[in-house]
Amino acid sequence: MNNLAPFLWFNDNAEEAAEFYLSVFPHARKLSEVRSKGVGPWPAGKIATISIELEGQEMVFLNGGPAQQLTAAFSFFIRCDSQAEIDSYWDKLIEGGKPMACGWLTDRFGLCWQVVPRNIGELISHPKAMQAMMSMIKMDLLRLEAAARES
Repeated sequence: MNNLAPFLWFNDNAEEAAEFYLSVFPHARKLSEVRSKGVGPWPAGKIATISIELEGQEMVFLNGGPAQQLTAAFSFFIRCDSQAEIDSYWDKLIEGGKPMACGWLTDRFGLCWQVVPRNIGELISHPKAMQAMMSMIKMDLLRLEAAARES
């Protein structure tokens, strides 16, 4: 396991978020959970943290309460190989969330995701593809590839 892992603060719904993400990603697993022994802010038996792995990336979720909020200043970047994969991740993650722009969305827990083609950097190096992307909410791979060919 990598020495670095995002540690994300959730508003007392870390388990629900973990179960949701485990259902979205095909290569996902629950790693561990820490239950309170009645010391600290959690009642005995309540999950304080839960660790999961999504596509090889470990992350730790904290049941921290409402004091801190997730923001768009942090997002996960999902590299997709096809429009079908883009559509699948987008459709699952957007449920109860809200779209942003250029492949970004905020899910129902407030976590931001970028759902993009694997070769997005190469595509948007072409001015017309960059312009096309700037007009998109969800990424349209065929439209981006066509715009890149025009440049």
